[in-house]
Amino acid sequence: MSIQKIRNFCIIAHIDHGKSTLADRFLELTKTIPPREMREQVLDQMDLERERGITIKLQPVRMSWQGYELNLIDTPGHVDFTYEVSRSLAAVEGAILLVDATQGVQAQTVANLYLALGQNLIIIPVINKIDLPNADVEKTKTEICRLLGCGKDEILLVSAKTGAGIDKVLAEVIKKIPPPETSDGKTLRALIFDSNFDEYRGVIAEVKIVEGSIKAGEKVKFLSTNKTTEVLEVGYFSPKLKKLDLLQSGEIGYIVTGLKEIQSCRVGDTITKMEDKAKLLPGYKEVKPMVFAGFFCKEGHEYQQLREAMEKLKLNDAAVSFEPENSPALGFGFRCGFLGLLHLEII
Repeated sequence: MSIQKIRNFCIIAHIDHGKSTLADRFLELTKTIPPREMREQVLDQMDLERERGITIKLQPVRMSWQGYELNLIDTPGHVDFTYEVSRSLAAVEGAILLVDATQGVQAQTVANLYLALGQNLIIIPVINKIDLPNADVEKTKTEICRLLGCGKDEILLVSAKTGAGIDKVLAEVIKKIPPPETSDGKTLRALIFDSNFDEYRGVIAEVKIVEGSIKAGEKVKFLSTNKTTEVLEVGYFSPKLKKLDLLQSGEIGYIVTGLKEIQSCRVGDTITKMEDKAKLLPGYKEVKPMVFAGFFCKEGHEYQQLREAMEKLKLNDAAVSFEPENSPALGFGFRCGFLGLLHLEII
């Protein structure tokens, strides 16, 4: 697909303002997921997310609508998962700022907006839950205008629950958010914004192709670790993994690396081809942990298993930090750092 027809965007909002429900309506409208597979908060794929009713991990998905390729990244709202939001914002060109009509602008609305403005993203303001009897649309509009400096006529009104106004939001995404910037160079540069580990296929890197293209069978290297590997598969999220022959410039997708050493694939690293002389893309700032806890094994011989588990966790959640610790009473373990109490509780 032509790069002019690609739109990369995410949804940012305070907790419980309806991000995942809005994403559900987008998936229904674009017929990305068959009706029989549709369920509430379909992008919240972890059991813990469904149990608590919150988004913990960023989740990309590709939709096709009116001849355009729309790459959406659903983000968490809790302050403990702000790092997930910042990683999402680096992979997109625009953001939907969603505000609950019954609560108005809240703390994380402002915090996430400043993160988006820091990345020079185009902001589309949207007021949700207009169907509720206690919705105060005018007051919420005034708050958003004061925050963004936009006109009241620029703010879209939707109900993610009933589906009212959803098509207008996607039309606005196509109209206002620019296509990804790219150079005409053939050099591959892909930014890793997330990754996870598959027992059979190794590390799967979630990437945005900044320039160039990549297909299965090509030899690639990771610039910050100098690790080389052969690509086993490329594709996109639908939201399940869908295999493709080729990932091109501007697209968001995944690369199956086959790597078994988890440390070789870091979030924020740049992937390039073996023969290319590419420069490292700006990655992400290291986050400072705020809450610490000691993790120890029940049985001393399980220390190596705990270490492997911590490394896999670090691959999937780059905000976690850990270092070896030794206690006279508890034996060998790890001192782990988290961004907040909820982050610790989730782990």
